[in-house]
Amino acid sequence: MSLSKKMLRDIKINKTQFISIFLMAFIGIFAFCGVCSEYYGLEQTSNEFYADTNLADGWIYNTTITDEAVDEISNFTTNHEKQMVVQSVGNFSNDPDITLHFVEDNEISKFYTTEGEDFNSSDDSGVWLDKRFADAWNLTVGDNITFKFNGLTLEKEIKGIGYSPEYVYEASPTSIIPDFKDMGFAYLSNESFPLSDVPYNVLLVKFNQSPDDFRNSLDDSVEYLSFTEKSDHVSVSQFNEEMAQHKMIGDVFPLVFILVTFLTLLTTMTRIVAHQRTQIGVLKAVGYKNITIILHFMSYGFWMVLAGAVLGLISGPMIIPNLFYPTMTSRYSLPEWNPGFDISFVVVAAAMVISSLLVSYIAARNISKENPANTMRPKAPNISSSGFLENLKLWTRLNFNLRWNYRDAKRNKFRALMAIVGVMGCVALLVSAFGMNDSMENLKTWEYDDISHFESKLIIKNGASLSDIDDVREEVNGSTIMEQAIEIKAQGNEKTASLLTLNDTNLISQTDKNKNPINLSDTDISLSAKTAESLNVGVGDTIEWHIIGSDDWVGCKITKIHGEPLSQGIILSADKLEDLGLNFTPTSIITTEHVNGDYDSIKSVSTLDQMVSNWDEMIGSVMMMVSILIFFAVLLAIVVLYNLGILSFTEIEREVATLKVLGFKTGDLRKLLLTQNLFFTAIGFILGIPLGFYLTTLMLNAAGESIYHIPVLTLGNVLLSGFITFVVSIVVNLLFSSKIRKLNMVEALKDVE
Repeated sequence: MSLSKKMLRDIKINKTQFISIFLMAFIGIFAFCGVCSEYYGLEQTSNEFYADTNLADGWIYNTTITDEAVDEISNFTTNHEKQMVVQSVGNFSNDPDITLHFVEDNEISKFYTTEGEDFNSSDDSGVWLDKRFADAWNLTVGDNITFKFNGLTLEKEIKGIGYSPEYVYEASPTSIIPDFKDMGFAYLSNESFPLSDVPYNVLLVKFNQSPDDFRNSLDDSVEYLSFTEKSDHVSVSQFNEEMAQHKMIGDVFPLVFILVTFLTLLTTMTRIVAHQRTQIGVLKAVGYKNITIILHFMSYGFWMVLAGAVLGLISGPMIIPNLFYPTMTSRYSLPEWNPGFDISFVVVAAAMVISSLLVSYIAARNISKENPANTMRPKAPNISSSGFLENLKLWTRLNFNLRWNYRDAKRNKFRALMAIVGVMGCVALLVSAFGMNDSMENLKTWEYDDISHFESKLIIKNGASLSDIDDVREEVNGSTIMEQAIEIKAQGNEKTASLLTLNDTNLISQTDKNKNPINLSDTDISLSAKTAESLNVGVGDTIEWHIIGSDDWVGCKITKIHGEPLSQGIILSADKLEDLGLNFTPTSIITTEHVNGDYDSIKSVSTLDQMVSNWDEMIGSVMMMVSILIFFAVLLAIVVLYNLGILSFTEIEREVATLKVLGFKTGDLRKLLLTQNLFFTAIGFILGIPLGFYLTTLMLNAAGESIYHIPVLTLGNVLLSGFITFVVSIVVNLLFSSKIRKLNMVEALKDVE
């Protein structure tokens, strides 16, 4: 009972150090569990959604899916289902694009109903509508909606509203942020198709072999237009890329937090136990056994770390994921957004608690080995012999401040190392967070300043006549371009990409991957650097590609490689496209004018300012994570530096008292300690910069293939990181160095009585 009172009294006396232990444990576990909970929530929720809806393993596309082809394919599939997928126009003021799925059975990639009736494959009077589109237009169950496609008009009653696993992410033709007033999807029974025969053009398949083996079997069995495996589906791949980047951030940042916390905890517990060696000697002298003393001191770190770890384990998943999910709902659609849990949370928290016990055990065990008489005496100070520097003539020219700090660091190498490592970890977190911000800003300026020089982009309606398009183009003094989704094959690889066809315009420039301008002639075919890397091809290599929806494959040789941050694929001229036997079909008009007019042949208008705003919204979840981690990095730096400063002062308290007796004023001693603190901070800052940039590179490389990331770190943010680090260091030093004025020199210098 007396040892328990002693522990409580010691915690009260040394409350600052124990609070720092609690905060470090809390911050490390809070950040790790919170950020990882966000990622695991995305993974677990999406996997459950995919499982509940039985997402297809692959999609086979053809002009017509025949019964004979289905019979052949059924030999190497576990299940399959035919669909007719067609683009329609909704009967609304802006003629939104609505993708219709005429479904055979609704057993694969099932429609997930959240309002109204479950999907009924025999209901020929109803339609099941995308919830995001329904919300955008205030549509409810029971309303009627009209679709127009292929010269047909279809009016149906909305029987249900919900989600599809194929549209967790849906690319917008007008913006990188989907506008659900302009697009959506709907599911209908094949019996509601207005013609007697449904011209199925998609076969959804489930199989139990690898995608490559399935593709080989498919090639040997039937003729088809294209095949997309699950991992390459635009919705699945985009969402997986988002999760991969969040996972990398969740792995890198919190682990650095925990490493810094552990090292600081190691230093803290060692110093606390060492500072109480006299009390340990007294306890041994009055009869306490070694094991009792060891367990007593192990409990010091245990309770503080346990409280911090448990609080972080509980609060992290409750708080951090809910900060990120609202920014993600603008791009992705899931029925639920719930934080996730993984056993690693408990394992890491338990490992931190066990490490505190282990550190305390090692520190107390070493002291408990000594006999009571030696233990009650202060520990002999570390002695360092003269080194190379002390033997130089330069040594005598150095002022006392530098010489004292150099020798103090030599005597206490472990303390110096922990201070440097702690600062280095905090600086790495700051630099990597600022590096993420700089890299995202670099992509934005690259895309919207260096490449795009237009003010407005007008999206042309499907079916608009060339004469109407030309009239609008002339009125806005613009240029037509063609953008299409394509599939590219090369070196045994196949990728979905984009085709950009330019029609003699300088409103869209081309750059290499280093952002240097390049010129494309009318005969050039340029492939983006990101796509070239994934296909393992370069200038002079031959690729094959086709526009999705067409069975005309084109073979051509790459003549240029360009860098493009947001759109990966092929760029060529309209003349070159015609030479390849394909028609130039304008999809957009770009112009330097700010267009506000309404044209019958124009679907929508986007300005460059809107595109920049959409980009900012798109990266909102990543930047939210970066902002939170910057905050915690600064907080961790404060706790680490203050804790190390307090421990350092405790360790050199006798030396400081001696200097004070010798006539050194308080200001001189504060300068002495500040010099040492700044020296360690400077070394940690220099070492933390390359580590932080490396962490930035790791996180950007995990972002997937849709965006071409280039790690960037501006000098301004390096200096800002340094400013934050040194300000924290100076402020913390001033806080603990104020103890110099209150130092009891008699108590610090007297021998044990």
